[in-house]
Amino acid sequence: MSAGATIPGSDGKPRCRWCAAAPEFEAYHDSEWGFPVKDDTRLFEKLCLESFQSGLSWRTILAKRENFRRAFHGFDFHRMARYGDKDLARLLQDEGIVRHRGKIEAVIHNAACAVRLQEEHGSLAAYFWQFEVAPASAAEPQTASVSPESVALSKDLKKRGWKFLGPTTVYAFMQAMGLVNDHAPGCVTASKVSQARKAFRISPSL
Repeated sequence: MSAGATIPGSDGKPRCRWCAAAPEFEAYHDSEWGFPVKDDTRLFEKLCLESFQSGLSWRTILAKRENFRRAFHGFDFHRMARYGDKDLARLLQDEGIVRHRGKIEAVIHNAACAVRLQEEHGSLAAYFWQFEVAPASAAEPQTASVSPESVALSKDLKKRGWKFLGPTTVYAFMQAMGLVNDHAPGCVTASKVSQARKAFRISPSL
C-alpha cells in the first residue's frame, strides 16, 4: 500500500486504497479496522484470525470469519483452553475454516496463554494497550509492516509461550484493533478513528 493513497468509495468519499480490493472490504474498513477495541474476546479472536491468515489473504479469512466463530465457540478462550483431542479432530474436519493443523494447535495453545495473561493483568486489553503506538511516533500510514512496538509485543508474547505471532502478524493485529491509526491521510474514516482513540479508556475493573 502506498502512503496517503485513497480511492473513492461507493458513496464517492475517499477511503484507503485497499478497500477497492474486494467488495466486502469497505464495510470492514468503515466500521472495524482501526477503531480501538477493549473487549478481550474480540482481541483474542483477531490474534487467532491473524495467525490463520499467515500466508493467505485477509479476504479469505474475512469470508470465513463466521465459520471460525462457530467452530471455535465464539473464540471464548477459557473454553478453548479446555479443548482436547476430540475438538482438534473436529476442527481438522471442518471445511468452513482453514484446516491447518499447526495453526489450529497454535490457537488452542494460545487460548491457555490468554487465560494466564488475563489473570495476570486483569484483562487482555490492559496488557495489549501497553504497546499502543502513539500518533507522534507512528510511521507514515501504510508504509510499514512492523513497528518497534509490534516487535516488542511479539517478543513478549513469545516469551510467554504464545505461538504463530511474529512482528508482522502482530502489527496487522495492532492496525485492526486500533493500537495504531494506519488510515491514509484524507481517508473519510481516519478522523473518526483518531477521535475514537482519543476518547478510548481501559477500565481498571476490566
